[in-house]
Amino acid sequence: MLVGCVTGCSLTPAFEQPPLPVAPRYPVDAPIPPSANVNAPGLAWQDYFTDPALRALIAQALENNRDLRIALLRVQEARSLYGIQRSERFPTVGLGASGTRSRVPGDLSLTGRPLTSGQYQAGVGISAWELDFWGRIASLTQAALDSFLATDEARRAVELTLVAQVADTYFQLRELDERVLLTRRTIDTRNETLRIFSRRFDVGSTSRFDLEQVQALASQAQTLGAQLDQSRAEIQHALTRLVGKTVEIPPASTPFDEHAVVAPLLPGLPSDLLVDRPDIIAAEYQLRAADANIGAARAAFFPRITLTANAGTASAELSGLFKGGSGAWSFAPSLDLPIFDAGRRQANLDLATTRREIAVSDYERTIQNAFRDVSDALAAQDALERQVRTQTTALAAQSERARLAKLRYDNGSSAFLEVLDAQRDLLTSEQDLVQRRRAWLSSRVALYSALGGGSRALEPLPDADPTTRR
Repeated sequence: MLVGCVTGCSLTPAFEQPPLPVAPRYPVDAPIPPSANVNAPGLAWQDYFTDPALRALIAQALENNRDLRIALLRVQEARSLYGIQRSERFPTVGLGASGTRSRVPGDLSLTGRPLTSGQYQAGVGISAWELDFWGRIASLTQAALDSFLATDEARRAVELTLVAQVADTYFQLRELDERVLLTRRTIDTRNETLRIFSRRFDVGSTSRFDLEQVQALASQAQTLGAQLDQSRAEIQHALTRLVGKTVEIPPASTPFDEHAVVAPLLPGLPSDLLVDRPDIIAAEYQLRAADANIGAARAAFFPRITLTANAGTASAELSGLFKGGSGAWSFAPSLDLPIFDAGRRQANLDLATTRREIAVSDYERTIQNAFRDVSDALAAQDALERQVRTQTTALAAQSERARLAKLRYDNGSSAFLEVLDAQRDLLTSEQDLVQRRRAWLSSRVALYSALGGGSRALEPLPDADPTTRR
């Protein structure tokens, strides 16, 4: 009640949300899938990703990832700073006691005799409590609270990004597993072909030129296999870094499932990102904190009134400290208004105003980045889905071409160079299809993240005043 009585007006400017710095709809080159019917922000990652191994990896990453752990500690740090600033709105009440004994020699005493005296006192009081008539402390407290909430939203953004990174890296690993399977099958086939041609060469039924071509084809597949093994090791290391502890994922023996996520997502409108993307919400809280700092800078131009008071008991003798009539009190208000500070307060206000403009630009930039993320993911998802269909058809054609080329060579209708080209193109086509399927999956993960996937399911950390969250 007392704090409310001494807290006066607020000089913080009213918060005005900047206009949306992007188009009201996503561009036409970022089409929405016709079957899109799932709202990403309300869909938890446990429901979006269906692969049990991937779910386990994400759960471990959320528990052990060091980036997320640092983000959590940043939240605790910001909450402590808010608690420190909030405490300044209340008086610091302390209990104190003191006692002194002194002796003055006769030649310094007015009576000419030695004088021994004492003073003892005990009491409770407050020291230099600022009466916040102009809302300076309240504005600083609000700024600290908004910074705390922004840090918590940043923590949620890190969590969402981590989920997407683990999923994307896992899909890359499975892509490499399938490419390794295809390559090893090709290596076995070409080694067998090399064995056959070597025997033919030995008996003189084929030329050295054809043998060297077969050898080159086998070496090509072996080189690709070594490259894929190296890439898989690197992706495995990256996944270990994300998860935060050593993970051993054995190579898959079957093709990776391109249906490892649920149905296509419904992106909604760009304005929906304002309430779904944690990074945008964090930028808005930072903007609100900048407004509050302007209010504190404005309040600094008004007199600062502080109060020091004490009430207790005092006596010349320790035995009389708590006797009747020993009550003592003091009341010492003070007023401070600098007349000349060489422009310091004005410069502080200018600084707060400039920082608000920076916060506005950062808020708008965050929205634009989010708009681009969604647009890019939508465009990639549509284009890559069409590429997968086209490449599937192309792979079927390449397989038939390779079969016919081998048949023509066996019947003496063509040179082995035709078989060589067909098999080389077949391997490239197989690898390309796997890569495009994984890229299509990655675009769906990117869209889930860009839309603030699961953000409504990510519980914010409890704060001192939950009503302050928007």
